[in-house]
Amino acid sequence: MPSFRAFGASDVGRRSNNEDAFLVHAETGLLALADGMGGPPAGEVASAIFVEAVAQVLGPARPASVQAASALFRDAFRLAHGRLRDHVARYPDHDGMGCTAELLAFAEDRYLLAHLGDSRAYLLREGELRQLTRDHSLVQQMVAEGLLTPAQARRHAMKNVLTRTLGADLEPSFDLISGRSYSEDLFLLCSDGLTEMLDADELRRILARRAALPEKVALLVEAAKSAGGSDNVTALLCQVDGAA
Repeated sequence: MPSFRAFGASDVGRRSNNEDAFLVHAETGLLALADGMGGPPAGEVASAIFVEAVAQVLGPARPASVQAASALFRDAFRLAHGRLRDHVARYPDHDGMGCTAELLAFAEDRYLLAHLGDSRAYLLREGELRQLTRDHSLVQQMVAEGLLTPAQARRHAMKNVLTRTLGADLEPSFDLISGRSYSEDLFLLCSDGLTEMLDADELRRILARRAALPEKVALLVEAAKSAGGSDNVTALLCQVDGAA
């Protein structure tokens, strides 16, 4: 049975309010992150709704199987989506509110990751950093079509235009990613306030340091702030300590 260590932190950056929200259950390796949109207070409400739905549906217990985890993921997204739509019905001036959503859990000998929006998940394994998610954004779509290079996408004026979010769409449509988990795997979930400031090489350098998870999280957040910190910055880490 694998064991986990996990830690997360969020910083307002140079914004006046923090629209990110997160959840960390270190005992089971459950991580959830959301980056709200729609402006204050709607963005804060949207991200909080997702995190609260995850906590309600998955709770502190580890899913018994991969199939059970997948079903719980769907339930959490549907619950959050319904609550977002209900909120907009009660507060019409919040129309257009929504959030990105990242959700990581472990079952049996595998990890499961749900992804929606432009927050991201990475995996550091044996010193190599791999981005597990693909942004649901206009510029990422243009990169996939060969219209932009990744470097051009990072500087593009429409880099924050999302093609999928939770709440704004009629139905939640998330990517479900799964793979084998191994001892010493290190997972990073983060909002775009981190990845817009730090490239993959900078992320890998910090994650590969011999340091405790809280120190690595602090280094990530401070590096993003030092690079400009124009947005809220949230970073969550989970390390697998025992092989399944």
